[in-house]
Amino acid sequence: MDKQITPVPRRWRRKAIAAGVLIAGLGAAAFVTIGHGRDAEGPPQRDMAIDAAVRAEVIHAAVTQLDRAYVFPDQAAGMHALLLAKLQHGDFDGIDSAEDFAGRLTTVLREASHDGHLEIRYVEQAVPAQAPGQEQSAAEQAHEHVEQVRFNFGLAEAKRLQGNLGYIDLHQLGRPDGADLRMADAFGLLRDTQALVIDLRHCTGGDPDTVMHFASYLFDQPTHLNDVYWRDENRTEARWTSATVPGPRYGQQRVVYLLTSGDTFSGCEDLAYALKNAHRAVLVGETTGGGAHAGSPQRLDAHFMMFVPSGRPISPVTHTDWEGVGVVPDVPTSAAKASDTAQLLALRAIVAREPDPDWKRRVQHRVDDLE
Repeated sequence: MDKQITPVPRRWRRKAIAAGVLIAGLGAAAFVTIGHGRDAEGPPQRDMAIDAAVRAEVIHAAVTQLDRAYVFPDQAAGMHALLLAKLQHGDFDGIDSAEDFAGRLTTVLREASHDGHLEIRYVEQAVPAQAPGQEQSAAEQAHEHVEQVRFNFGLAEAKRLQGNLGYIDLHQLGRPDGADLRMADAFGLLRDTQALVIDLRHCTGGDPDTVMHFASYLFDQPTHLNDVYWRDENRTEARWTSATVPGPRYGQQRVVYLLTSGDTFSGCEDLAYALKNAHRAVLVGETTGGGAHAGSPQRLDAHFMMFVPSGRPISPVTHTDWEGVGVVPDVPTSAAKASDTAQLLALRAIVAREPDPDWKRRVQHRVDDLE
């Protein structure tokens, strides 16, 4: 098997900030397809038999990637030593399934690091070696675009709820080239609502640019969301909301409620954490999954790839991130009850300040239905 270890181009890596990972059969580009929810899973792969030489090759390639880029050098060194010790001790002997081997390596790495983004996957279709700086092929770009279109770039639903509340259901924060148009349409529909509910309960990842673009609708001026420190480049990237948006700005005078669950992960947690710390949203639901580290897919050999977290977000408010602990809601409740709870909070606030007695009565009827 090919021993070349090729770093993914910077453009891909930056797009992979807090993004879920998915194997779809087209190599590295497929590995960074946004989101890793059940809806995105492709057909089962055919497994492949492997031997001791392949296991050793993959492990040595993996420790090289950890040493080069993993976000915490001391943890990288510890995982390096752990994998080589297990290899020498024979802990992986007898694993002749590529799928099982990838799963076992992922388990070992996650138990050592508690990093939900750190992952090794087997790829049935051979992943071609690419020269550093090489962009995605036309086929890879086309495949990713088709997958994004199939799931509407992550925007599952936008509608108006009873009581003049807005509702947006996000399952991913898809690529900006398609997500921007859909966000503009959604905020156009909801422009005159009195409060907004954003549902992140099934939201499992996203493009970092789209996180900023979406958040930009909720502020009246550019706002510092966070920074990302890249260990492999020793640089810090500042991330702010935009001064302009392509659709009608929702602004920051109306209340926003974010629904969260234990499945809320990665780029979706990025949005929740930033809005909570900026006091721009009330989080309702469960503590989120706790995956903060940014990274990129790296080719280990023709049939194994590794997602290597190499960056960590830094909040300007907390000076840390949500890795391993999740984003804690302001109003704890079960994911199943989060929507009704948020609607009740929003509608009660409307009733309390509504000067029109007829509308106040009608909104109160909706409150009574939900209680």
